[in-house]
Amino acid sequence: MRFAPLLLVALLAAGCAEKPVPPEEPVAEVKAEAPAAVVEETPKFKNSTLKYLAGRNLKPQPTRPLNVRSRCTHKDAIGTQTRLDLLVKEAEVKTFDAQVSMKGYGACRFNLNEFEQVEKLPQALLRHKKQSDCLVRMWEQGPKVTIAFNSCPKSCEGQAFDYLWPIMVEAKSGRCF
Repeated sequence: MRFAPLLLVALLAAGCAEKPVPPEEPVAEVKAEAPAAVVEETPKFKNSTLKYLAGRNLKPQPTRPLNVRSRCTHKDAIGTQTRLDLLVKEAEVKTFDAQVSMKGYGACRFNLNEFEQVEKLPQALLRHKKQSDCLVRMWEQGPKVTIAFNSCPKSCEGQAFDYLWPIMVEAKSGRCF
């Protein structure tokens, strides 16, 4: 009788233990032959953004050599001044001189003499000669050309690089904003 409570506890513990579940085997999919007249179904999208793009006739931007000429200046509403001299012919950067002054933060300066062109397509890519992580990318986006700066804080005064946005250029007119 002394062992009866121990036996009871052991039986209760054994009853609570989970039985190992064998891994499920994949179920083979049965493909039915499509009827002669197949009706196109609208695909079901998991992502809500893709759902809104489904009915539109969107085409990818063609990959072609970049051609743009711009000599412009621009001042925005918060006082950021941009000065750009740019010439790209058949994806080869011939002239590039950019200065962006941000009110209260300093200025950033970029000159082609400090860079070497390492790619032409799909984007014109310039790499700084002394700072290998500093990159300038140029690409066409519809009627505009974008000039973006990556990891170039040494080309700027103080913390101006933290506030540097890409420069946008209207491809046909050369106007920057």
